Amino acid sequence: MSSGNTKRGGGLLVAGTTSDAGKSVVTAGICRWLVRQGVKVAPFKAQNMSLNSFVTREGAEIGRAQAMQAQAARVEPSALMNPVLLKPGGDRSSQVVLMGKPVGEMSARGYHGGRQESLFGTVVDCLEQLRGTYDAVICEGAGSPAEINLRRTDIVNMGVARAARFPVLVVGDIDRGGVFASFFGTTALLSPEDQELVAGYLVNKFRGDVSLLEPGLDMLLGLTGRRTYGVLPFTHGLGIDEEDGLRVSLRGTVRESVVAPSHGEDVLRIAVCAVPLMSNFTDVDALAAEPGVIVRFVDRPQELADADLVVVPGTRGTVKALEWLRARGLADALVRRAAEGRPVLGICGGFQVLGERIEDEVESRAGVVEGLGLLPVRIRFAREKMLARPVGTALGEPVEGYEIHHGVADVQGGEPFLDGCRVGQVWGTHWHGSLESDAFRRAFLTEIARASGRRFTVAPDTSFAALREEQLDLLGDLIEEHADTDALWRLIEEGAPEGLPFVGPGAPVLPGAGADVGAVPAPVPAPVLSTDVYDTVPSDTIPSDSIPDTSLEAL
Repeated sequence: MSSGNTKRGGGLLVAGTTSDAGKSVVTAGICRWLVRQGVKVAPFKAQNMSLNSFVTREGAEIGRAQAMQAQAARVEPSALMNPVLLKPGGDRSSQVVLMGKPVGEMSARGYHGGRQESLFGTVVDCLEQLRGTYDAVICEGAGSPAEINLRRTDIVNMGVARAARFPVLVVGDIDRGGVFASFFGTTALLSPEDQELVAGYLVNKFRGDVSLLEPGLDMLLGLTGRRTYGVLPFTHGLGIDEEDGLRVSLRGTVRESVVAPSHGEDVLRIAVCAVPLMSNFTDVDALAAEPGVIVRFVDRPQELADADLVVVPGTRGTVKALEWLRARGLADALVRRAAEGRPVLGICGGFQVLGERIEDEVESRAGVVEGLGLLPVRIRFAREKMLARPVGTALGEPVEGYEIHHGVADVQGGEPFLDGCRVGQVWGTHWHGSLESDAFRRAFLTEIARASGRRFTVAPDTSFAALREEQLDLLGDLIEEHADTDALWRLIEEGAPEGLPFVGPGAPVLPGAGADVGAVPAPVPAPVLSTDVYDTVPSDTIPSDSIPDTSLEAL
């Protein structure tokens, strides 16, 4: 395969039967497979809802999954790859990040009531810019394309496919069960115009003998007229950045890590407080990648007892997290740890929680709130968000990171630590991603082991970047070995096959709507990057019964 034979603007939309069906990893796998074939490829997700985000080199905030997919494609991530990012803030509202910059808070009802469609021009423009630069663009959908209640305002699934005339590959997680019904039902709830672009299916997380699945795939073909382009096996240890916050209870959850023995006599146990609206929990992935380091998410004070390090991670709700820590008894446990000289690390919102005082008229509008008082820091929330890619030195080693926060720290003492401070064994910083710097991570874990009295020796050669590349190559291998890559390439070059049959009943007609509820909105000029574009909705003014809890999940 050669990029010289690639038509300008080829592409594919990876949709899913559900959230968390595997769209993000399949998109990354296709990107890695293509770039290994010499194709210049870029990822794209028109609209993302996630608390895991990343800062590009130009200072734009995008979904962390799109940054990972850009790495899979071996290109520099940019705001073009994720023009709309929604960051949930609780009480059914989200911060809207447009082209990498926050432009306001909005309720789900307000967003779907017309604001979402106004962004479609920006989405189309970004996609066209990518198509003009890359041989292929692999788009990721969100939730399911068959969210019939949201189809008229869809700018991320079939709306994008229709605008670009991209074929759609629907991914289903067979490990959940019901994959055949999900494939059929997803197709059958789309309008005839949308169904024209649904090229076929890809099964994810299959366990067992594929030959036992093949009769069902043949019957699915007979029912829908659409083939299955591959069956990906269930694979442990991918450890790839997750799209959203963990959807299941975090009690006892262990981050996947490399299977390797500790280099010392002991292991290190790290407990991560599962605070509400937890953001960028991927910060601890680099810790979990170290041989002999065990990382757990916890929500009870008893679970801190045997921890050598407790991490208070980032959060989109600092004051809410502080209230949660106090209500759960974790705040008192953290204070006792600090008094005993046992290690605690606060990152971003977690750093703010550890300070003396929080003045917040922006995020929670709670005014002045007392922190845990473990660090001599006072936090004031500013309306402008800090987005940066800092570099520095800590514990004698070089460190890189990225900052995403409204809180401004006034550090009034302690020993300097990155942009924050350290008092005894309590550490705090706004920097995300610092633990991905290998030499610094080794120095930090060595200090934690010493403070904890553990005979733990850090591995001398663990490279987090190399491990990430191995994981991305594994995703590429899964596509190359278990998908029909020749057929996928034809889809990318030529689009969906002609003459795909209609599967009834099709999309229902909404009251007051025409027959085609999937009509593509007319592109409009890109909105001005100003909070004036959006309704600023204080989260505490939204009636609790006005919006279903699930209404934001499908974005």
